[in-house]
Amino acid sequence: MKTLLVSRRLAVLMAAVVALGACSPGKPSFRSIDITGADYARDFKWADHNGQLRSIADFRGKVVVIFFGFVQCPDVCPTAMAELAEVKGLLGADADKLQGLFVTLDPERDTPQVLKAYMANFDPAFLALRPSAEQLPELAKHFRIFFKKNEGKTAGSYTLDHTAGSYVFDLQGRVRLYTRPGMGAPALAEDVKVLLKGA
Repeated sequence: MKTLLVSRRLAVLMAAVVALGACSPGKPSFRSIDITGADYARDFKWADHNGQLRSIADFRGKVVVIFFGFVQCPDVCPTAMAELAEVKGLLGADADKLQGLFVTLDPERDTPQVLKAYMANFDPAFLALRPSAEQLPELAKHFRIFFKKNEGKTAGSYTLDHTAGSYVFDLQGRVRLYTRPGMGAPALAEDVKVLLKGA
């Protein structure tokens, strides 16, 4: 009888543990690719278009979205930045908790003045970062991005093929997501909202 009572108590205790487990939050669901815990794309140290050296720690408390491109890009880059501005609008009262960063892969033509004017087309709070030409190979390796210069008819008319996705960092400055190009502002906004809740 005593053994039966202990077994019943154990069964009740196990049921309670299972019930508590069911109530605890699971892994968050994202529309972007979840790369939480990645050992790449962790930090950077590049000057912004105002000449201030920046790292991910400067944006602690905000969700940061980083896109790599170049100002003379005809379609993908302006589309990505316009979508990011749209995402900010979709966040409503939390709009100021999103930081957009545009990292140029073309420091030769993208001077600080050019980058500042370019950012003004999208959102005044967005920043452009300008690594040096010497930093680009290490940047590409660390962020696992591709870019290739395609020579034009004149020295300054070249274009760049480049990776078109973005990295998303959480409120603590940890890389969490990789967005696919063309996923749209509403989907990214939903992911940002999840991160803003501390997921």
